[in-house]
This record gives sequence, structure tokens and C-alpha cells, in this order.
Amino acid sequence: MLSYQHAYHAGNLADVHKHALLAAMIDYMTRKDKPLSYLETHSGRGLYALDGAEAAKTGEAAAGISRALAERWFDADHPYLRALKTVRDAQGKTAYPGSPLLAATLLRPIDSIQLCELHPQEFAALKEAMAEHGGIFHQKDGLQMALAMCPPTPRRGLLLIDPSWEVKADYETVPKLMGQVARKWNVGVIALWYPVLAAHVPVAEAQARTVRNLKAAHPEGLLSEVRFPPARAGHGMVGSGMFVLNPPWGLQDEAAKLAKLFAKLK
Repeated sequence: MLSYQHAYHAGNLADVHKHALLAAMIDYMTRKDKPLSYLETHSGRGLYALDGAEAAKTGEAAAGISRALAERWFDADHPYLRALKTVRDAQGKTAYPGSPLLAATLLRPIDSIQLCELHPQEFAALKEAMAEHGGIFHQKDGLQMALAMCPPTPRRGLLLIDPSWEVKADYETVPKLMGQVARKWNVGVIALWYPVLAAHVPVAEAQARTVRNLKAAHPEGLLSEVRFPPARAGHGMVGSGMFVLNPPWGLQDEAAKLAKLFAKLK
């Protein structure tokens, strides 16, 4: 969908959950002296300003990354904070990296990147944000491109599937797509992010069914879900989920640490 703009939500609690797990996966995978591929289906603009009008309108970053930093959720050597520091040293103290830039900051020159983004303005901003890192950019629907990009070269790598979930049909098609990608690229780390929705949201049951279907189809997958207060009264998202196939070693521990941190939120 072209209506979704992540600038309003950048740095929120869902981003903290998703990006901490993503950084941990990339950090582990880059410890081996072998090249890897990083692929993403819904990249957004790559770089966000938390002092911009969009972020100020929602206040979600203040309750997200700003709170996590103030309360020292992560050690300074955590790859999430290392990436954030690198970006802020270059772009300013209110900059926040989306997942493409976060990944690129942690990847090495021997690694490759492929990114999809359909929205014309977001695509242009993405290419600008990623200019010094390079990569292959596709201004196409990421869900349609996922199978085309896989398996990548090098074959070792990670795919992040991160749709906006604005299309109700995604709750049926995305789990099926994940299975198709896994069959085609059985050695790939395949990570899917999804929102955890409040009961009053019309697609809440569809979201819950998606998770049930994923667990039934891939019992070996890693499921990480956290809950948090809604960003504002009546807001539908009350948590964040990641489902990972072929999870790197140590990711279960990272997920458990995040669960404890989020459990303290009120």
C-alpha cells in the first residue's frame, strides 16, 4: 500500500523490538568469515528524523527508543546501540535508522544488500539514505519480489519480510509466501514482523490466525512476541511479533531478554 508512512512510527516500541532482534541476528551472522546477503521486502525510507513533524505528531519514538535509551535497556556494545550510534554520529542526535540502514551499518564490504520499496518518494529517500552503502534497489512490491530475490548470491543470508499489514489479505498470503520462500531457500534466515492487535481491531482474529498457522507450519521457527501499552487511547497495536525461520544461535536468549524488558512497561 502507498498510504503507509513509517515516519510517524519510527523508533516506536515495535521498532525497538524488531531492530534489536535484527541487529542481534546480523551481528552473529557477520562473525563468520563468509559473505552473506541481506534482503528486505518493505524498506521504507531508511533514515528518519525523530524531531520531525511526523514523529512529533504521534510521540511514539518518545515512548520507544528514547525511553529505552533513558532506561538503559541495552548495553553500549549491543549491536542495536552500536548501529544507532554510528548513524547518529553521522546524521545527528535525533536520527533514527530504519532496518535497511541499521543492517547496512552492521554489514561488511563482502556482504550484499537487496531492498524493495514501492512508494516513489520513500524509494527516492531510501536510495539517498543508502548512498554510501550501495546495494540493489527494486521499486517494486516486496511480496511479489521475495521469491524472485531468493535464493540470493551469496546463498547464506537473511530476508526481512516487513509489510504494513494494511491489506487484510496479507494475513493469508504472507504466511504462505514465507513457506514458499523457505522451500526455495532452505538455508536462509527468514524473519517476519507483524503487529499484535487489540481485540477491538477488525483484523485481530486474522492476525492471531496468522500466528497459529505459522507455528503449525513451522514448529521449528522462533516466535518472539512482546506487549506494550497502546500509543494513544484506542490505538490498535498493543504489541510486536517476530517469527524467524532458521534463527541464528543466541536469538532465543535475545528474545527472552526483550520479553523481560517489555513486561515491565506500564
